[in-house]
Amino acid sequence: MLGSLRELPRTVWLLGLVSFFNDSTSELIYPLLPIYLASVLMAGPKALGIIEGIAEATGSLLKLLSGVLADRRCSAKPWVVGGYALAAIARPLLAFATSWPMLLLLRLADRVGKGLRSSPRDALLALTVDPARRGLAFGFHRALDNAGAVVGPLLAAWLLAERVPLADIFLWAALGGAITVALTLAVREPQRNAATPGKPFSWTLHGLPSPFKRYLGVLALFTLGNSSNMFLLLRAKELGLAEYQIPLLWALVSCSAALFSTPLSALSDRLGRTRLIVGGWGVYSIFYLLLGMNPQPLLLWPLFAFYGLFLAATEGAEKALVADLVGKEMLGTAYGWFNLTAGLLLLPASAIFGGLWQSVSPLVAFAFSAACALLAALLLHLWVLRSG
Repeated sequence: MLGSLRELPRTVWLLGLVSFFNDSTSELIYPLLPIYLASVLMAGPKALGIIEGIAEATGSLLKLLSGVLADRRCSAKPWVVGGYALAAIARPLLAFATSWPMLLLLRLADRVGKGLRSSPRDALLALTVDPARRGLAFGFHRALDNAGAVVGPLLAAWLLAERVPLADIFLWAALGGAITVALTLAVREPQRNAATPGKPFSWTLHGLPSPFKRYLGVLALFTLGNSSNMFLLLRAKELGLAEYQIPLLWALVSCSAALFSTPLSALSDRLGRTRLIVGGWGVYSIFYLLLGMNPQPLLLWPLFAFYGLFLAATEGAEKALVADLVGKEMLGTAYGWFNLTAGLLLLPASAIFGGLWQSVSPLVAFAFSAACALLAALLLHLWVLRSG
């Protein structure tokens, strides 16, 4: 495994380091937002669902547009640099938010930055690595991303234990953002064929293979039950976990994902992407059912570590499967549709989840998500890769 990692191209390593520092910064803030929203801005689960849903959905529209334009211009790096730069500017400004609509605007700017960079970055990764090592490359990238997501919450927990005000913690995000942008400038883009002049922008799936279109449909179903992860942290707080332990709990998820992302995604190169994804979605379903059944606070730690296995098995394999199904000339567009589907449905997913939680019960909300995951896994196994 170590030898294979050393042979990965420089661009894969650089993009991995970019994600490491970006997620260290992002996850310094992310687990604190539910606390800030509830204890400082005095807003509840519905406001959280609106904020996350709108921010992710808007950013996801840009994931398609940036992917299409990167294909047309045969250039992905400017979108990557610009996207990370916008997020680096927006995150420290959270320190000055005095109401949840202000927090929504800044969270929206952060997600717009992600929308600009995600699809071009995924296309860069797929174009840089040999097809036989796509799972390894995407898994390694996700491993470094998740390693950053361990560092951020640990730093947040330490700062909380030291009684540093939340607003001051947000300001520290400026340092990680500056390092991230500097690293993106060092990325080299592989050469591609010249773009076809005058090709009009299209919001359709024209030209993309049928199996990829079916894959998007199944992904949409899964995402309908995959609301914001902030609900998981809110649930942990509701079940009695101390505030300073919430970032540590999220760090455990990222640590589990970081440890297993590379080997599991590399396994998809040999055993097949769909097997890993179906298994991961099954883990997701079990986790959501158990979390909805009022577990004791001590059980949250092994449960959230278990959730990390879902991320490890699916994040790299899902993206590698896109490159398996679509030709190089439309990779940016394909990743645009992939990211759009995963992000756009977060708005109804978060709204449905938050509504079920507040109006019915947490168990019903978590059971709905588990059912969506199980049905999606069944369809992926039986329908997506069939001929025709």
